[in-house]
Amino acid sequence: MTFQEIIQQGIPAELPSIKPYNTSINHAPKRKDILSTPEKELAIKNALRYFDKKHHAILAKEFADELKEFGRIYMYRFRPDYKMYARPISEYPGKCEQAKAIMHMIQNNLDYAVAQHPHELITYGGNGAVFQNWAQYLLTMQYLSEMTDEQTLVMYSGHPMGLFPSHKNAPRVVVTNGMMIPNYSKPDDWEKYNALGVTQYGQMTAGSYMYIGPQGIVHGTTITVLNAGRKIAKNKENLSGKLFLTSGLGGMSGAQPKAGNIAGCITVCAEVNPKITEIRLSQGWIDEKISDLNQLVARVKKAKANKEVVSIAYLGNIVEVWEKFADENVYVDLGSDQTSLHNPWAGGYYPVGISFDEANELMASNPDLFKEKVQESLRRQVKAINKHTAKGTYFFDYGNAFLLEASRAGADIMGKNNINFKYPSYVQDIMGPMCFDYGFGPFRWVCTSGNPTDLEKTDAIACNVLEGIMKNSPEEIQQQMADNIQWIKGAQENKLVVGSQARILYADAEGRTKIAEAFNNAIKIGEISAPIVLGRDHHDVSGTDSPYRETSNIYDGSQFTADMAIQNVIGDSFRGATWVSIHNGGGVGWGEVINGGFGMVLDGSKEAEKRLKSMLFWDVNNGISRRNWARNDGATFAIKRAMEIEPNLKVTLPNLVDESILHQLFN
Repeated sequence: MTFQEIIQQGIPAELPSIKPYNTSINHAPKRKDILSTPEKELAIKNALRYFDKKHHAILAKEFADELKEFGRIYMYRFRPDYKMYARPISEYPGKCEQAKAIMHMIQNNLDYAVAQHPHELITYGGNGAVFQNWAQYLLTMQYLSEMTDEQTLVMYSGHPMGLFPSHKNAPRVVVTNGMMIPNYSKPDDWEKYNALGVTQYGQMTAGSYMYIGPQGIVHGTTITVLNAGRKIAKNKENLSGKLFLTSGLGGMSGAQPKAGNIAGCITVCAEVNPKITEIRLSQGWIDEKISDLNQLVARVKKAKANKEVVSIAYLGNIVEVWEKFADENVYVDLGSDQTSLHNPWAGGYYPVGISFDEANELMASNPDLFKEKVQESLRRQVKAINKHTAKGTYFFDYGNAFLLEASRAGADIMGKNNINFKYPSYVQDIMGPMCFDYGFGPFRWVCTSGNPTDLEKTDAIACNVLEGIMKNSPEEIQQQMADNIQWIKGAQENKLVVGSQARILYADAEGRTKIAEAFNNAIKIGEISAPIVLGRDHHDVSGTDSPYRETSNIYDGSQFTADMAIQNVIGDSFRGATWVSIHNGGGVGWGEVINGGFGMVLDGSKEAEKRLKSMLFWDVNNGISRRNWARNDGATFAIKRAMEIEPNLKVTLPNLVDESILHQLFN
């Protein structure tokens, strides 16, 4: 059968042969045994719904074995034999170009070079899934190959509910992931209901088909490190010779060493997984690998003395590095952590003192003891970090729930009055006031031709648009404009592409709209050879309500509400998005955040131009409006400017209160 025929058949009528478990692939850790016997029977019954009854006896035993061995039913037998990668859009079968573009994006999320655990359909973060099992993948791809411009595919946490009649201007796909009744949104609830096969953790851009490999976070990390450096700089000095110490080389965290190189500092990033360390080394995302602490100390001292720009992976536990650097008086200028602490008990964070393999065994065989060791490790890590910050290190939480889980572990992480954390979130201190309040966030695009020449052309177009905008930009956003122009000019040289021909930069509503309009026109005149998919990280101005990350610089109490994310995805859906998604969980953990995203296909048409102008303006200014109402100065400035540009926009502005009036009431 051809690739197109395999896609069109969906779930095969006859069982494919069993595939051997490939030990060379980076696999998800075994999930803990959380289901009762009746619940295990229910999980198997749920899985068998996808298959003809004649196969149930064979598959029931097979799925029971998977559930026992891995803690989940992945349906490995049904994993496709073809290579998984984002093919040129012309190679996909179908009646609808938008649907073909979505297939391109789905396969990119599962590309072996992109996905963290590709055989478990997990893209990044340890549990950020595109689908729960391979039957869902096969059926979804089949539906997309059949879809017309007057149908919408409805996705329930990886399960394709079906194609429904709609209309040409409706989204082609509507995605929900992990949307739980609030009282059933604790971490163990995810373990249970995911094992039952009825929900999944979509992370942010995994379950919304918008992940573009580590490049997606490289840019944001570069901006973060640059601005963190500006916070500690004296006399406007750069990051030359400065040390950035962090951990994690997985799907998102793997961006850190590359970003450190672009920002111009020394980066040390600890990682316990040998396979992922080798992957990052082979991809050129790290320069060197060291597994001996004494050698690491000597190498860092040399790099500092010579003011090198270098990224070093330490194959070992980050706790040991913080402690060793404290003992050896190695000064850390910037410190953070990007292990997946939103998922602390299932492979997101590995405790110090035991090996990687021992930890993987322990988390499944004795989860209570594993939890104790993780929390002990967090207490040790914070103790060491506190020694460094006492000497002047600037430490920030990188939105991975490090501070939250450290506090739950009883670490010395709380500030005055035991109310707030000692250290800020990077959004609270850097990205929120410097970027999000002004409407700047992670705008993405993907060239569905798969042609690097098309990507190069889009880089040039985007650069020209930004340089034109910057000429008349207000002083408040000049630094943002300059940073992003510098980024896009160096994008080709920095070799950021892993997987699809994709790019990211930070832009506000004006920048996103004008860039998108220029792309659409280039497609129209044939300068770019195939449609472009627009999107963004959910980690943005409007898409995410997350009190410990995206909305951590909201101080009116509404950081614990989720109205913005819900309004965002509803508004995007009727303003022209090709697909929309809304998720529970992502980045900081299940039950801790609601986040939404979109995809939009540009095909050079007048209709696409109309949609992009309507949707992108809303997608950004919804969040600026909310941040303005929270009394954030930058957001009030930005929304006033937006109202001057668009006469149909009228936003409620806050009246500021004299603090002395409040003090008289309660003092």
